[in-house]
Amino acid sequence: MSNSEQQVDQIGVIVRQRRKSLSMTQGELADLAGVSQRFVYDLERGKPSVALDKVLLVCSTLGLRLALEVAN
Repeated sequence: MSNSEQQVDQIGVIVRQRRKSLSMTQGELADLAGVSQRFVYDLERGKPSVALDKVLLVCSTLGLRLALEVAN
C-alpha cells in the first residue's frame, strides 16, 4: 500500500470514528454535509478517488479540519 493510500485510509478511519462518537448515521452525516450517503461510505472505506472539496465538507460538518505539514 502506498503512502497516499495509507493517508486516505487514515482520513476514513478518523471520519468514521468521529461520526460514530457523535452518534450519527452515514445518512445523517451525508444530509448535513450536502453529499451522498455513498460518498460518506466510500470516504470511510478509504476510496482513493473521493473529491477533496467533499472531504472538506464532511470534515467541517464533523468539526474536523485537515492539516498539512512538510514531509521530511
